[in-house]
Amino acid sequence: MSKNPRVQAKIKAELGDNKHQHLSVEQLDSLEYLNCVLQEVLRFGPPVSFTVRNVTTDDRLPVCGAQLHKGDEVMINIYNLTRDKRYWKIDPDLFYPERFQGEDKDHHPYASIPFGGGHRQCIGQDLARLALKAITARLMQHVTFGDGGPEVNAGGHSWKITLTPKNVGVTITFD
Repeated sequence: MSKNPRVQAKIKAELGDNKHQHLSVEQLDSLEYLNCVLQEVLRFGPPVSFTVRNVTTDDRLPVCGAQLHKGDEVMINIYNLTRDKRYWKIDPDLFYPERFQGEDKDHHPYASIPFGGGHRQCIGQDLARLALKAITARLMQHVTFGDGGPEVNAGGHSWKITLTPKNVGVTITFD
């Protein structure tokens, strides 16, 4: 968000004059734009880079014809899935939270799976989303993040089990 002052301004406007107020769960639930921002944050930089699933029946991939056998492990690259232009009407390489309010609101349900999908998805995802929303809202009540500049904020990711940003420089200004 440090590279998107417009997004931060919209979050602050949605929060209104509640600078010193602790927000209830109901108030957090009512923050629709903040929810879109967090969906975009998780789409743009998913917490894990891949997931592995076991094939339950013999099958063949329709596009390339590769044969899959029961018991095979299939690795799904979550990061690439979230950037696949086939599933997003708005450029997936663009950080644009409004996509979840408009054109991309009804995207394929598995185009963004930061906590996995189906019956094997993370059982703690609701708690994680609530905590992320509460922390982000509280921070936005008190600070503004700024871009540290191109020399220290070159971007990129460290690809391990978790996907972590590298070369990140952020400034923090107390409001």
